[in-house]
Amino acid sequence: MEERDFMPMLWAQWKAGKFVSVGLDSEFEKIPEIISSAHSSIAETLFYFNARIIDATCDLACLFKVNSAFYEVHGVSGIKALIETIEYITTRAPLVPIILDAKRADIGNTNNNYAKFAFEACRADAITVNPYFGGQSLEPFLGSKNKGIFVLCRTSNPGAEEFQSRLVRVSEDEFKKFNEILSYESGPLVPLYQLVALRVTTEWNKNGNCGLVIGATAPSELWAVRKISGDVPILIPGVGAQGGDLETVIKSARSKDGKLNAIINSSRGIIFASKGDYFADAARRETEKLTNEINRILSEKEEVKQ
Repeated sequence: MEERDFMPMLWAQWKAGKFVSVGLDSEFEKIPEIISSAHSSIAETLFYFNARIIDATCDLACLFKVNSAFYEVHGVSGIKALIETIEYITTRAPLVPIILDAKRADIGNTNNNYAKFAFEACRADAITVNPYFGGQSLEPFLGSKNKGIFVLCRTSNPGAEEFQSRLVRVSEDEFKKFNEILSYESGPLVPLYQLVALRVTTEWNKNGNCGLVIGATAPSELWAVRKISGDVPILIPGVGAQGGDLETVIKSARSKDGKLNAIINSSRGIIFASKGDYFADAARRETEKLTNEINRILSEKEEVKQ
């Protein structure tokens, strides 16, 4: 089977005006009755629900983000549905990349197995990881040249600032870089999330396969990270149900050349837009609505710029 290469696939989607990640956070209890009543097993219920969403949105989606927690909770049945869902996407929509949202992090030899699970067993094109163990332990992910590695930087959850916004001391050389980019007047203290962004951009991204995860609920932090990271892809959860404002997010996330090298994720707002029999149609409408709104905002910003 031909090797899939995440970054070229992602850039092709952006070029086509697609920026919406459809998040398959398929919470079993919320699956519409028309699906749950038709299938006796957990694995079949999850899979057929996902398949209907995928069929309805695959021509609009920039990518699909599959959150492993909603599958792992069901044990073997959930893992079966997870693997079959990813396989279905690669068959039904072979040009649409897939992120396994697993937020993995551990020591190197454990990460070897996490990477094999994500990229070999599940056959995902990308994964989310936690930077806390450092770049060396993440090498099993970072060294996977054809895979996308999205590093948690500034998350969208309440309480994220507890550690992520804490000031940390950086080296003199690092502070010079921060000062050049963001014009700090004193130092050498910077917020931890900014150090993560710099480290990922300048040291971990040797294979050009890294991205960052920044929540839509932190637009000023998103702006700072975009300044630091250049055109590195940013995965942005938190628009919609979590309260992130789309126009503010786009303004903050655009790179220096005006492009939106970002993925706007919506999960509940799309897949559970309706609990009725026509839930897939509702999911398509929400995906199309969000895509059109993103491109409208981008177009207006371009007009102002001209």
